[in-house]
Amino acid sequence: MLMSVTLFSGIIFSLLFASCNKSDKDYDASGTFETTEVIVSAEAMGKIISFDAEEGMQLTENQVVGTIDSTQLYLKKLQLKASQKALQSRRPDVKKQIAAIEQQISTAKSERKRVENLVGANAGTTKQLDDVNAQIAVLEKQLIATKSTLETTVEGISGDNNALDIQSQQLDDQLKKCRISSPVSGTVLVKYAEKGELAAVGRALFKIADTNNMILRAYFTADQITQLKTGQKVNVFADFGEKESKQYTGTIQWISSKSEFTPKTIQTRNERANQVYAVKIAVKNDGFLKISQYGNVQIIKN
Repeated sequence: MLMSVTLFSGIIFSLLFASCNKSDKDYDASGTFETTEVIVSAEAMGKIISFDAEEGMQLTENQVVGTIDSTQLYLKKLQLKASQKALQSRRPDVKKQIAAIEQQISTAKSERKRVENLVGANAGTTKQLDDVNAQIAVLEKQLIATKSTLETTVEGISGDNNALDIQSQQLDDQLKKCRISSPVSGTVLVKYAEKGELAAVGRALFKIADTNNMILRAYFTADQITQLKTGQKVNVFADFGEKESKQYTGTIQWISSKSEFTPKTIQTRNERANQVYAVKIAVKNDGFLKISQYGNVQIIKN
């Protein structure tokens, strides 16, 4: 009876071992998981007033996580506003300033009509009419000159105001750069600075990665690469311990056009192959996949 149990156990073990070996051979390629990492750097110089990003924190795109001191920039913005207000107060009111001349012209034309009637009735002289016409001509030239001067003044003030508007927009952009925000949605991997430290333009503040969308960089041999194309679905198996794995559906995003030597940490189906092609496979992360974790690929047979 003991021999029967031992024999039965041996058979079961052999079947399990064969099954494991068969599973390993079913993998067409292997690689490691990676993702797009972004190092966020300071865009302004100054003391870090607040910085709430922490390693492992999930951030959304454009989420503000800190600020850099912007006091001097804000004061410059107030100074620009005051300059614009003073400039606008010097803008002449063209209609009001030419209204007096236009009224004089209107009165002179009424006088000309009255003199023309007198001359027609032989009650006035042509000299009186000539004097009125001369007066009207002088006033019209004065109106043209005044309009030209006022328009030149207005254009100059408008030009100065536009220049101040541009400076104001530049300050707005600099003030915006004093806000520390995440350019992408993802997980904070590393934090390089703390509140109270001095930030300089270009200094790294934190590193973030889109861990919701992972990439398995796998390596295929030359005979396998002919079976692959971008957009193709494949089975991806992530290693969880020595014997456990979890299956995912992956989509081929990119296939290298050049072969390379097989990385030391990568196993290929054909162990004698020393030239392989890198392939990027997109995998939706359910929260269990980690950067640098090993994974295997199985080509789906039609």
